[in-house]
Amino acid sequence: MQLFTPQECASNYAAAGQVKAGMPLVRMFLLAVLAGFFIAMGGAVTNTAAHTIANVGAARVLSGLLFPFGLAMVILTGSELFTGNTLMVISVLDRRISLTRMLRNWGVVYLGNTAGAMITAAACAFGGQLNYSGGELAVFTMKLAASKCVLPPANAVILGILCNILVTAGVLLSLSAKDLTGRTVGAYLPIAFFVICGFEHCIANLYYIPAGLFARMVPAYEALAVSGGVDLSALTWGGFLLRNLLPVTLGNILGGAGMGALYWFCHGRTKGTGA
Repeated sequence: MQLFTPQECASNYAAAGQVKAGMPLVRMFLLAVLAGFFIAMGGAVTNTAAHTIANVGAARVLSGLLFPFGLAMVILTGSELFTGNTLMVISVLDRRISLTRMLRNWGVVYLGNTAGAMITAAACAFGGQLNYSGGELAVFTMKLAASKCVLPPANAVILGILCNILVTAGVLLSLSAKDLTGRTVGAYLPIAFFVICGFEHCIANLYYIPAGLFARMVPAYEALAVSGGVDLSALTWGGFLLRNLLPVTLGNILGGAGMGALYWFCHGRTKGTGA
């Protein structure tokens, strides 16, 4: 049989969360930087592929086909991704780790993901990757970033919840498989869904919005955007943090932790806990 049962998957993740919580801090941080890079590359490739497509539906579908390979690389390389690690609630409920150990992991991994994603964003903006189509990729990047900075906070929370239900479902489906194909396909479909729907992922946004902010620091890119009538007034670091990153992160925590608690309640409890 090429699949673990849901009960086996819950048990396997409870044990995996215990390993994650006990990982040395330097290793944890470096694996988180790597995951931030992979997710950022998913953002870079979707922007590059979609920036000249006028049809929104076609652009979203193309992005949905490409972005999921970022999470697949995270899972298959054993990297540490904050949004996926919200499933460590399973380990807490299974009494494998303490709440403090889980929060320690979340904090270190979030910082590492931030470093990996933002370094990638800076490299793309200042290294010339955004020069595609005479700089139109840079304009697209700034326009997308600005649109994310005007989301009403309540909407950002809800879109973050929906996103991370799908992300954690992708992690669980991937871990349910025993072969490379099954693990990749398991991660692929839920992530494609969230990208096509336009839900909000905090680590992806640590690429999408800083890439726009860094692009705005390049005079030639900013001049192109202004001449094209793009409103950049909302594209500020304050708007990024307050209007997007904080509410989206909260939504991702609620969605992922809620998914983990539901999965454990349905599949992880033993007979001794009254299941």
